[in-house]
Amino acid sequence: MSTQAKPLVEVRDLAKTFDVSAPWLNRVVERKPRLFVHAVDGVSFSIERGRTLALVGESGCGKSTVARLLVGLYQPTRGEVRFDGQATDASRDAGELRRLRRRMQMIFQDPYASLNPRWKVLDIVAEPLREHGLVIAAQALRARVGELLRSVGLAEPDCEKFPHQFSGGQRQRISIARALATEPEFLVCDEPTSALDVSVQAQVLNIMRDLQRSRGLTYLFISHNLAVVRHVADQVGVMYLGRLVELADKAELFSHPRHPYTRLLLDAIPDIHMSGRARTPVQGEVPNPLNPPSGCAFHPRCPHANARCASERPVLTGIDGSQVACHAVGEGRI
Repeated sequence: MSTQAKPLVEVRDLAKTFDVSAPWLNRVVERKPRLFVHAVDGVSFSIERGRTLALVGESGCGKSTVARLLVGLYQPTRGEVRFDGQATDASRDAGELRRLRRRMQMIFQDPYASLNPRWKVLDIVAEPLREHGLVIAAQALRARVGELLRSVGLAEPDCEKFPHQFSGGQRQRISIARALATEPEFLVCDEPTSALDVSVQAQVLNIMRDLQRSRGLTYLFISHNLAVVRHVADQVGVMYLGRLVELADKAELFSHPRHPYTRLLLDAIPDIHMSGRARTPVQGEVPNPLNPPSGCAFHPRCPHANARCASERPVLTGIDGSQVACHAVGEGRI
């Protein structure tokens, strides 16, 4: 019998396509075709209990769409998400799906936009408790909200305040308290610190790390900041134009990056130690997702691309403990 624990979250061949066409009459009059964006295109990964997977990449690569697919804010065009061995698609019984969704919550990117400015903190944090029928009595509700606020470094009297009375970092703590209200096992964190100052980022990240240790939480952490990822992640997935191009343990990815795009991302980090290492900033722009390149999507920006890269799409393949989607790596050219 295998001692390997079954992953808490399993994602298989996940894809999401958005129809961004002009209205029907405009298309007829102007003779325009329908337009589709493949925001996520065949992504697969798994996350073990109590661990953190970080997804990184430039803006527009599909990271946030993956986050929303996992918590059910979007329905996938293809593929499946399994949580604790159970499918999370809309075809399941509504009651079962509700119980499953209670065990996963999301922390959004912008604490200025994700909190209702007309509600007091008490109502904001209590909303999931009321919604799922976990606590009904007003006194018990207030006590539970006070407990949640204390767990993220705020105080019970903050219940009576409105979001505008808090700083950005404090608002994000309120968002974390709200996410923890249903006692979830899995938190999807969509760039939770990108709207905050660097010193405040560190405080929020430390709170999240402490909560993970004390509650055994599992995280999917979305970020474009590799310094943050190095601080929080156990495993790192690098996304480019809707696809995973590299997936590896954090130490392996930072010490031995294999995919040319991962190397370019790491080379773009400022060298504060002034070690004198050669650095190559990321060249070029992310292609238009409405008209992606043929073959490997990264080939127009890749210094190692050849004819095969331009015509044949690479698949994610295991190489020395990492998974890489790159012909040049597979053929030993780099």
